[in-house]
Amino acid sequence: MSQNTRRFMRMMVFFDLPAVTKAERRAYTQFRRFLLNDGYDMIQFSVYGRILNGNDAEEKHMKRLLANLPSDGSIRVLTVTEKQYASMKLLVGLPLFQEKQVNASQIVLF
Repeated sequence: MSQNTRRFMRMMVFFDLPAVTKAERRAYTQFRRFLLNDGYDMIQFSVYGRILNGNDAEEKHMKRLLANLPSDGSIRVLTVTEKQYASMKLLVGLPLFQEKQVNASQIVLF
């Protein structure tokens, strides 16, 4: 696949999980660890995102996400193009370290 035909996208995961009982806290922790181990970066509390290289990668990571869902709570996924993601505006606060350092044009995929 040539550089011109690649379509970089971002998969965003938004979640709200209960964390009252010990079992719920454990499920929350396991889901959060799965996201971090699968290459997601925390954008805000309970909002994680990762860069994807095309629709095939989106399907693959959607299957992985579905296989690791906790039983309770609310989880949403939104996939946007890299151009749409780059147009996001930060209204209050500072950009995260990951946001300052890397954008899609600087990433080398193996």
